[in-house]
Amino acid sequence: METELERQLEAILMVADEPQSLVSLATVLERPVVEVKAAIANLVADFDGIGGTVRRGFELREVGGGWRIYVRESFDDLVRDVVLSQNSTKLSQPALETLAVIAYKQPVTRSQVSGIRAVNVDTVIRTLVGRGLITEVGTESETGAILYGTTDLLLTNLGIDSLDHLPPVSALLDDGSGGFDDGN
Repeated sequence: METELERQLEAILMVADEPQSLVSLATVLERPVVEVKAAIANLVADFDGIGGTVRRGFELREVGGGWRIYVRESFDDLVRDVVLSQNSTKLSQPALETLAVIAYKQPVTRSQVSGIRAVNVDTVIRTLVGRGLITEVGTESETGAILYGTTDLLLTNLGIDSLDHLPPVSALLDDGSGGFDDGN
């Protein structure tokens, strides 16, 4: 059964550019968290076509500590070209490679990333920090070098709620080797 609360949640989630926590949604809507949680569960079921409704081309996922609407995975290929043609801020191949090293090896210093990639990554690191995909997470005790890690924005953009959901590196390598060394 449709409720006004569910329609309000739909409206908020359609325009949200980052996951919305139950508490923040409850605060904005001035409703108890338990009601918002139940309405979210109803929306998930509704979007998934449970209970006689039509399964939508989008779904409501819990990622990055909150809820956000995403294109259903089965329609990724259909919307990929549209999204890519509209996205003027694509990352370069070196930026994607650097981002992958940081995601899998974090916390990691700039020099460690340079060593793995065998190129200078100073400009790429600045770009990734500027776009909010990585951040400084501390300093190395021995050298004082800045340590970098990924942000919640990266998780959100990837549509995952944890780095544990990244695929294993070895599966991505042509020779099936173990990927990065186990040192870090």
